[in-house]
Amino acid sequence: MDLKSKIILISGPTASGKSNFSIQLAKKIKGEIINADSMQVYKEFKILTARPIKRQYLKINHHLYGFQSVRRKFSTGKWLKLAIEIISIVKKKKKIPILVGGTGLYFKALTDGLVKIPNIPIKFRNKIRVLQKKLGQKKFYKKLVSIDPFIKDKINPTDVQRSIRAYEVKLYTKKSLYEWFKNTKSKFNKDDFVRIYIDFPRQDLLENISLRVDQMIKQGAIDEVKKFLKLKIAKDRTPNKIIGINEIRDFLDKKSDLNEVKEKITIKTRQYAKRQSTWARGQMKNWQKINPKAIKKFLKKI
Repeated sequence: MDLKSKIILISGPTASGKSNFSIQLAKKIKGEIINADSMQVYKEFKILTARPIKRQYLKINHHLYGFQSVRRKFSTGKWLKLAIEIISIVKKKKKIPILVGGTGLYFKALTDGLVKIPNIPIKFRNKIRVLQKKLGQKKFYKKLVSIDPFIKDKINPTDVQRSIRAYEVKLYTKKSLYEWFKNTKSKFNKDDFVRIYIDFPRQDLLENISLRVDQMIKQGAIDEVKKFLKLKIAKDRTPNKIIGINEIRDFLDKKSDLNEVKEKITIKTRQYAKRQSTWARGQMKNWQKINPKAIKKFLKKI
């Protein structure tokens, strides 16, 4: 497999071993690793986001990890701009860019382009959220399909966030979210990419997640959250979505014990991994699926 002129994308559910695989691959093909995980950009969170550790940085150049403060807003658009710049720099060094992460939207923005939808006023967006809560997701989704038939079979009926987004876009711009997608182009060609998805057996993944949660607590996740809470970041800001913050906050407030905290974080992480896998089945059909047991064979072929 000739990878010299390619951009390699590595995805997979949380705790599937993406980082370790990317380092092995980078060593073999003279690659550099670029973060494609929306939570690993934050410098205040190393443990809860399972950011690669320093000794891994020393072996292979890593980019876009732990550089952004939780105090500042960060978007997919900002990530895409930085990622494109770094891809260019890596290629000029005659090395291969390897993008690694579990944020599907980042990969989609890179391969398909970023949808440039006009800014929708917050008051307008809040009205849609109120409507969704009033109707409930089932009725809200039916109403969405009635005003925007394009979204049928493209958005899961239980996906609240994407349903609200599609509704507000259609109502405000008079165009379907998917009409906006059609008019979006990437800076790259489709064949510029090698797409690899680590297809981890579910039972093994569940065990990995449990082990990772135990390890996070031992490494100091509680202190990490303590420091974050002192910053008093608004609850609607993205960093608050990091799994473990709310659970550890309850522990610090003496609402739960440590075993309950670990159990809750484990359950939430498993649910997140399931959502990632579901998204991948729908959006990553053309990605090469690799079982972790086949990684050695894959690396030998390169």
